[in-house]
Amino acid sequence: MKARIIANYLPQFHPVPENDKYWGPGFTEWTNVAKARPLFRGHYQPRIPADLGFYDLRLPEIREQQAQMAREAGVEGFCYWHYWFGNGRQVLQRIFNEVVESGKPDFPFCLAWANHDWDTGSWLKGIKKEVIFQQLYLGKEDHILHFKTLLPAFRDHRYIKVDGKLLFIIYDPYRFEHVEDFMETWQQLASEHGLPGFYFIAMANSTNTIIRKPDGGVAQGRVIPDIKSSAKVYNDILALGFDGINSFGKSRAEMIVKGTYKRALLYRLHEHLSFLPTLKYDYPKVVKHFFAPEDTWENIYPTLFPGWDRTPRTNDSEGVYVNASPENFRSHIEQALKVIEKKTYEHRILFLRSWNEWGEGNYVEPDLKYGHGFLDAIKTAIS
Repeated sequence: MKARIIANYLPQFHPVPENDKYWGPGFTEWTNVAKARPLFRGHYQPRIPADLGFYDLRLPEIREQQAQMAREAGVEGFCYWHYWFGNGRQVLQRIFNEVVESGKPDFPFCLAWANHDWDTGSWLKGIKKEVIFQQLYLGKEDHILHFKTLLPAFRDHRYIKVDGKLLFIIYDPYRFEHVEDFMETWQQLASEHGLPGFYFIAMANSTNTIIRKPDGGVAQGRVIPDIKSSAKVYNDILALGFDGINSFGKSRAEMIVKGTYKRALLYRLHEHLSFLPTLKYDYPKVVKHFFAPEDTWENIYPTLFPGWDRTPRTNDSEGVYVNASPENFRSHIEQALKVIEKKTYEHRILFLRSWNEWGEGNYVEPDLKYGHGFLDAIKTAIS
């Protein structure tokens, strides 16, 4: 294999009380996916799943089939989104817990902590914003409780490692108050429980307009994004004590294609003026700028990006990627392989975003239009 591909995995495809309360009984991501409609000629909506249908992740058979598909395509493992809001409060944890407790599927996994507020805009735009769960950082005792809750997963032979350490990803390193204390506490707990320690990775855009305050949180005011170099963005995050960064080049690439200020203006206009023509991005033109020069650093792990269309959730305020075909995705993967080719194999990691984000048009599972095309693109490119 030319790369270690780890796929982000959304465990939202089953009803939970919180979704039932705010969006109606039985709500899952499929609710948005099925009701989506095309906004312009040639717009690929709705997106209908093929082999697995409108699945329910509570069925272990579905999870086995997903793992088999991923394995055959050359994906190393799934990175499950994990929600912990403090003081033991979780959501969508059932699927991962069943994977750990049952031992099935026998397929590698790791966790990404989606450390952000859960509000009524999480799955659907256009209703009054209300915070369902606030992301809280409650200090050392809560960090200990968090660790012990996940300890069975950390002891599991399937848990993915980097440099012999447990891979754990943090979605938002900017607003995490005293993230250094969290990582130090978990490293100490790992040692006390006979674990090899953690390899902490922060998710980060390869260019940014925000500044992190020393203790966590975002400072007031914005900075002009640097689209030529990601060195400062990456070094500022690594200085917090992270072992590596999962870089995401979407914003940078769009700025290069549309222009920094024009892109920002277009986003604001489409957010408030729904009658405007749909904002579109030509996938092959954008993704050729997806990787920053610093993505070649040994501890920077770039993202594979099969497409983007969040209109089922947010209408067209974030733009729709057109021409996101399996052929163009394969070219994108081949470009990514060149970015990481000089790294040691252990660090030749590409994060696939995502395995099954159907509401974002950001998935590789089979659909009625492309079949196994995106999975075949991965297999062909890396084998």
